[in-house]
Amino acid sequence: MFKGMVSLVTGGASGLGRATVERLVKNGGKVVILDIQGTKVKKVASELGSNVIASPGCVTSEADVKKALDIVRDKFGRLDTLVNCAGQSKAYQVYNFNKDIACQLDNFSEIVMINTVGTFNTIRLSAGLIGKNKPDENGQRGVIVNTASTAAYEGDIGQAAYAASTAGIVGMTLPIARDLASQGIRVITIAPGIFNTPLVQYLPEKMLEFIQRMTPFPSRLGKPEEFAMLVTSIVENPMLNGEVIRLDGAQRWFPL
Repeated sequence: MFKGMVSLVTGGASGLGRATVERLVKNGGKVVILDIQGTKVKKVASELGSNVIASPGCVTSEADVKKALDIVRDKFGRLDTLVNCAGQSKAYQVYNFNKDIACQLDNFSEIVMINTVGTFNTIRLSAGLIGKNKPDENGQRGVIVNTASTAAYEGDIGQAAYAASTAGIVGMTLPIARDLASQGIRVITIAPGIFNTPLVQYLPEKMLEFIQRMTPFPSRLGKPEEFAMLVTSIVENPMLNGEVIRLDGAQRWFPL
């Protein structure tokens, strides 16, 4: 199924995105990576071979996304799968009472812009290209996989912006799946728990240990390759549509 399949993966230069690119290519797929880390994304593409092409850019930029889609079309002739992994996570408390100062509104807007608006931007611009594919025996033309977070349901202290941004992705999953159903395009979102990626490297060791204790089984951080495994399982299963899947080892957050 994956041999010759063409994917656009955002945020594919590191973390969950890179693991996804590696798994798709290992299974015979072709990938264009859209990532704001220009030097890094070019290095990843060169390491993974001729079936991976770098397209440096930001998911919030219409021009950058269109450029990546032009590369997909010109180099591979089609787009079968969009995987949205690009995102940002920063902690901002609503009000700092010690300094008597409110959170800057731009801090909130930036996270929502990248995570929620960026995801919608890539979907709206990719759908037209996916919709031009010849349908398979199920009438399917392609698959879109988004990345949210369990913070959408159980955001912690300082995560108002991140929780809101990922909750936006959760909330638009079903409506977009219904919008694109007539063209045979499935839309599914993965909501990971805490995974061992660059996004969590800023956390202190004690916090990481606490997170692992909060995860019933397996009691550890998630591995990026486990996220990638779910992406390919979603692509393979035609009945998965309009759903948000938690991937968290039964982890649930409780107020500290």
